[in-house]
Amino acid sequence: MILNTVAGIGTSVNKFCTDLRLLASLKELEEPFEKSQIGSSAMPYKRNPMRSERCCSLARHLLSLPLSAAHTHANQWFERTLDDSANRRVVIAEAFLTADILLNTTLNIVSGMVVYPCVIAKRIAEELPFMATENILMAMVKSGADRQKCHERLRVLAQEAGKNVKEEGGVNDMIERVSRDEYFAPVKESIRDILDPSKFIGRCPEQVDKFVEEELRPALEKYREHLKIEAPNLNV
Repeated sequence: MILNTVAGIGTSVNKFCTDLRLLASLKELEEPFEKSQIGSSAMPYKRNPMRSERCCSLARHLLSLPLSAAHTHANQWFERTLDDSANRRVVIAEAFLTADILLNTTLNIVSGMVVYPCVIAKRIAEELPFMATENILMAMVKSGADRQKCHERLRVLAQEAGKNVKEEGGVNDMIERVSRDEYFAPVKESIRDILDPSKFIGRCPEQVDKFVEEELRPALEKYREHLKIEAPNLNV
């Protein structure tokens, strides 16, 4: 149970750092990058997320340790044999040491993480026309259109717009195609309002605020005396 609990840190850190690495490849955000840091010895332009890569690597090691304990438990003779001793001394110590470096490195990452709002806005603008098709569909149905017929018209236009992006290297002109189609005249004036990005986030802001106030802050307050630490200084 102890190892499984500690390994849970590995799953969370691995998920966070994997997402960060993916978003870094899209240039939407980056982990801290030192002025003289070399992102790649082969390609000078690269800014590899080395801290996150290290965390993912160590997290995999941490996640493997409970399996070792399970094998030890499964191979005990009757009440107990002493072949568990050496394994336990290594595995439990490694688990806590690995969790410690994972948490310290993650703290360093989040303390200096950089977000690029302009890149995020650009990507949203590129993908939002496709995401908005469901909202356009619902608006058309409210105006009296047949859902299946509307869905088919949107599907055809979306495939054409996708082809323009992927095969021709063009921009996502899905909304222009919809606007030119007289079938969508009932919602033509409201399309720009439908494309408002804030209409696609649901209750995310409220859910985050509720989680912070009802779950996170009470947990932090409980261990306040143990959390007076500064982000570790890691040189990469």
